[in-house]
Amino acid sequence: MIHPGPRAAERAVAVPASLRRIGGVLPAGRTVMTAVARLFADAGCKGGVVWLDDVTCDPMRFVLPALSTDGIHAAWYSDTHAPDGPVGIDRATATVGWKDGAPFLHCHGTWGGTMGHLLPLDSVLAADARVTGIGTPDAWFEAMPDAETAFTLFTPQGGGAGTGLLARIRPGEDVVTAIEALCARHGIADARLHGVGSIDHIRFTDGGRMDCHATELRLDGAALAQGRATVPIEVVDIAGTIMRGTLERGMNPVGVTLELIVERTDT
Repeated sequence: MIHPGPRAAERAVAVPASLRRIGGVLPAGRTVMTAVARLFADAGCKGGVVWLDDVTCDPMRFVLPALSTDGIHAAWYSDTHAPDGPVGIDRATATVGWKDGAPFLHCHGTWGGTMGHLLPLDSVLAADARVTGIGTPDAWFEAMPDAETAFTLFTPQGGGAGTGLLARIRPGEDVVTAIEALCARHGIADARLHGVGSIDHIRFTDGGRMDCHATELRLDGAALAQGRATVPIEVVDIAGTIMRGTLERGMNPVGVTLELIVERTDT
């Protein structure tokens, strides 16, 4: 994947975060964004991650990854998908932060037999839904212009004395080894790993492969044990094909970005 701007010197950025488990009910009738923003505000948290498993939306609005046609970006998004009636989310991961002074989230998940990138301002909760997440009061993701990719991307900000991390890995870095190097720099040997992002052509440990440069993925039970990362994912390509598997070491370069929450377990 060839991006239009200058390559940033720092290939993985991270801030320490005091992570804590949170949970609550997202009320029917609110947009996903409004409901998640209230959940995090009530918990005193500025950012983190939330899982939207078993949430039902009506309307549900989402996009798929797509090829770019503007001559600038290396990849883009499809037209908005707008299915009729309620749609149940099977599994979804959303990183939570801020954009233009307001709460925002970045969500990839599976629903209605497909997978995609949820539009949280346009998707409305059809029923009350209990969800869980991980929040932090002292760190967050901020949507910021990124010269390298020409996208506006979630970038970790703030930071305190916590033992966890909010992080972003930049394009071209191998997901598995970049996670390991990042955690080693911060003295973390064991952790649960959560996040969303994209990979340019995917290779799985079982020999499976997704030959597409524009993808959308969520980590699905990824972990670091004694400094070594195991990274299962769910992912969709531009044709709507969904695959699941564990990433092969050294073979999976980040496409546009990988947003990562490192929940340390070795303390």
